[in-house]
Amino acid sequence: MNAALKPVASPHVMNTYGRLPIAMSHGRGCRLWDTNGKEYLDALGGIAVNTLGHAHPKLVPALQDQVAQLIHCSNYYHVPDQEKLAQLLVERSGLTNAFFCSTGLEANEAALKLARKYGHDKGIERPEIVVYDKAFHGRSIATLSATGNPKVQAGFGPLVEGFIRVPQNDIESLKKATAGNPNVVAVFFETIQGEGGVNPMRAQYLKDVRALCDANDWLLMIDEVQCGMGRTGKWFAHQWAGILPDVMPLAKGLGSGVPIGAVVAGPKAANIFQPGNHGTTFGGNPLAMRAGVETIRIMEEDGLLENAARVGEHLRAALEKSLSGKPGVKDIRGQGLMIGVELDRPCGVLTQRAADAGLLISVTADSVIRLVPPLIMTTAEADEVAGILLPLIHAFLAE
Repeated sequence: MNAALKPVASPHVMNTYGRLPIAMSHGRGCRLWDTNGKEYLDALGGIAVNTLGHAHPKLVPALQDQVAQLIHCSNYYHVPDQEKLAQLLVERSGLTNAFFCSTGLEANEAALKLARKYGHDKGIERPEIVVYDKAFHGRSIATLSATGNPKVQAGFGPLVEGFIRVPQNDIESLKKATAGNPNVVAVFFETIQGEGGVNPMRAQYLKDVRALCDANDWLLMIDEVQCGMGRTGKWFAHQWAGILPDVMPLAKGLGSGVPIGAVVAGPKAANIFQPGNHGTTFGGNPLAMRAGVETIRIMEEDGLLENAARVGEHLRAALEKSLSGKPGVKDIRGQGLMIGVELDRPCGVLTQRAADAGLLISVTADSVIRLVPPLIMTTAEADEVAGILLPLIHAFLAE
């Protein structure tokens, strides 16, 4: 190591992450700089969180203004920006009401509680929820139980009961798994699985599941935590299929980096929770609500949905041109600025190699390179991403 470089370590922090030996200092737009002054192009966006990139000139003064007024107050009182943000989400989703929390895990946990209460209100003593192979819904005991990854579940049993697991995009499997079962109350999935490897649900499948839920009086619960908030070029990824969920957890990109989660619900689920059924200390605090309101305002002012669709298509085309049909490349998939490149072998080493080359990415499901950059990314920056990443992939596959 260069003697002038400051090593980074966190000896007093619990060792829960396989971290790269980097600490970030500051960012501007789609660029980040580490504490040693090295510059990176950010194609990870804090894992689909930094919708507006870093230090956005419209967001920063709004958050500074809010911090100077009120950061937190209890949900014993009305929080005006909760109503403002709820209205913005309801108008863009076609649903009716929102509950605010602080993370995607909490949003998904709230959705699971909603489904169980929905069942109990109908006289179902042991409600069951359909979930999916390779899904990821969080790391609490309940969301971990709904997750479809044995590796992250290992060591935390016994898991919560009440889940029926099915494969993606197979309506017959779903029908078979639930046939004659009076305890089913909901079907719960990500429109595009994020941690599971950027696996999209097909539009026709989404329509079929919506119809099945309607026929059986089940809740359709769609986890848009990672693929929502404009990432695919529509506000929510399921909107490409022209369907409406009954329950929709959100988080990640909703606050552009300020911790925020939400559950948006339609008429079938919006009034299930009554006072005392659910709550949170930090959820819906004034700072997070202001971040959500401003994020949506700026996204619309700056045309970021259209930008996500256009730049995402441009980046994907560049990847396909170089990688399609190449031995070792299994698939290039996703939508908008949520792209996965699946290789035929584990490729976790590419995270460090990309960082060494000045590019931030992640590898998920062992062999899928995941790109979820800020929605402000330009086509020139997308070309830069491809220019750094493609030679790394080619070199890796040649080893």
